[in-house]
Amino acid sequence: MDNAEFDDLVAAVLADLPPWVREALQQLTVLVEDEPGAEVPGGARDLLGIYIGTPLTEREATYAGQLPDVIYIYRGPHLDLGLPPQALREEIARTVLHEVAHYFGLDDDYLEREGWG
Repeated sequence: MDNAEFDDLVAAVLADLPPWVREALQQLTVLVEDEPGAEVPGGARDLLGIYIGTPLTEREATYAGQLPDVIYIYRGPHLDLGLPPQALREEIARTVLHEVAHYFGLDDDYLEREGWG
């Protein structure tokens, strides 16, 4: 999968979200990067994606004037999985949805219980 195809797939996953989800994705930027960088606490290099920001459930009434939250999706670690094309597409979609869930305030424990860990 080349870079453009990977980027297009991430965009397609976001475009396929239900309208109410897309409308709620305010103050959020989704970036595709080759590898995890300085934004990753502890320097983990095998992450597929990460959400950096304040989840909607933790924002107070005074939350304003902040920089947008960011979801990073990492191309290299996905490709390093060595998955066949369809399985890779499914894993990319799963990663995007996992990080969007963090934006909505769902933590890893909840996601694991629901099969999204």
